[in-house]
Amino acid sequence: MEYLTIKEMPEDARPRERLERSGPGSLSNQELLAITLSTGVVKDGQKYTAIDLATQLLRHFESLKGVAQADFVQLTEVAGIGPAKACQIMAAFELGKRVAMFSGNLKPVIRQPTDVFEYFRDQMSLLPKEVFRVVALDTKNRIIKDQIVSEGTLNASIVHPRDVFRVAVVNSAASLILLHNHPSGDPMPSQEDIAITRRLVEVGKLMEIPILDHLIIGGGTFVSLKEMNLL
Repeated sequence: MEYLTIKEMPEDARPRERLERSGPGSLSNQELLAITLSTGVVKDGQKYTAIDLATQLLRHFESLKGVAQADFVQLTEVAGIGPAKACQIMAAFELGKRVAMFSGNLKPVIRQPTDVFEYFRDQMSLLPKEVFRVVALDTKNRIIKDQIVSEGTLNASIVHPRDVFRVAVVNSAASLILLHNHPSGDPMPSQEDIAITRRLVEVGKLMEIPILDHLIIGGGTFVSLKEMNLL
């Protein structure tokens, strides 16, 4: 198999050179993916530049989020994406997730729902299934611990109060914020979401560990059940 490098493309179409001149923020998703892939391929007599491969990935999975959520087998189903390139793509997105997690060391003070969203957006937005996370706060509303307590479609049987409030007790939390994602991209709460929240709020009152809010992240945005008066 013959490989085509990005340098073989016309100079004004080379993503690397554009990145050097203008920074990564100036590049499209297609161009950033092309740099990650590094080279194109010639397969079955068909030439694919790195830009071609990036375009095919975005078209096949419909969005950058779709590419990020794809597994190894799904990636290799795209023409021109072999095992090595599938690994490059998965490694790049994994690094992004880990960098987002490092930001947790900053432990911000939570003053409004937007603060929670900004802190957890990158960790929660690309998850392929629902994840329910408990965020423990100290008396100054600073994050002291966050922990995933369930994965999968939410229902009352898998989000149990003992698991939620264990996070609070072990970490001597003054209050909690609940957080989960909707992989569908629609952050509006379901009736099950509302019922679970109200159940946990009542338990929090009995334990004198208030639940301040429940945020649902989806499609790059969020809703706050507190702001919707659903707590």
